[in-house]
Amino acid sequence: MTEVKASMAGSVWKVVAAQGDSITSGQDLVILESMKMEIPIPAEADGTVKELKVNEGDFVNEGDVIAIIE
Repeated sequence: MTEVKASMAGSVWKVVAAQGDSITSGQDLVILESMKMEIPIPAEADGTVKELKVNEGDFVNEGDVIAIIE
């Protein structure tokens, strides 16, 4: 199990992956918006998205868990 965490504080601009999706390491899961910049948050491992913990419009802080990959 791998927890994907936010690299910085910001708003969830777009959720790219869905629960149950097969993903590869480096594939974007969500895109954060911070200071008018878009910051992609990639998967850190190959696997399946077990759970997405954010929705579009949510605010996350640095270190918050965004998704769980198995």
